[in-house]
Amino acid sequence: MVKQARAAVTRQALISAAAEVFGTDGYAMATLPAISSRAGVSSGALHFHFPNKEALAAAVESAAAESALALTEKSARAAKGGRLQALVAAVSRLMDAVADDPVVRAGFRLGADPSRKSEAKLHDWWYEWVRNALVQARRSGELAEDVSAEDAAVVVVAATLGLETLGATDRYWQSAERVSQLWSFALPRLSPAE
Repeated sequence: MVKQARAAVTRQALISAAAEVFGTDGYAMATLPAISSRAGVSSGALHFHFPNKEALAAAVESAAAESALALTEKSARAAKGGRLQALVAAVSRLMDAVADDPVVRAGFRLGADPSRKSEAKLHDWWYEWVRNALVQARRSGELAEDVSAEDAAVVVVAATLGLETLGATDRYWQSAERVSQLWSFALPRLSPAE
């Protein structure tokens, strides 16, 4: 049992270290020696858990997707005031995670990295989540009549992923102030006039 616990700790340390390295260097420039060094484990331990860099990147994306889903669902459930408010809360929590959680940040970066083909499709998941939230808002009468849930989802996802991308070099783009500016502009258009 002790070996299993130690293996789980080592695996998590490797995922965290890989997220930091992928997040700063990108997939192509990240090296397994840099990752194992950052995790404080031998290259043999790294290869015991992950046969190659792609397997490690896939594990980071998977961990990022799990975290992103958990935090968006939790914030949506906790939001008071309906589906649009739940969407606002989920976007805010996700942008906080992108700014503060290296695994979530790396997951989004890896999904858009042109040097590899992502299987996790974190961007696709985010689009579906936002679209479903807006479809539910439509059903509950919270979306303006002339607003398509599909069109609104495209705008919200493009804006949030844009903030995520811009925030890679300037964290201010991922700040609560920028997210608030997004909603100050978008909510009056999404919500019914009354």
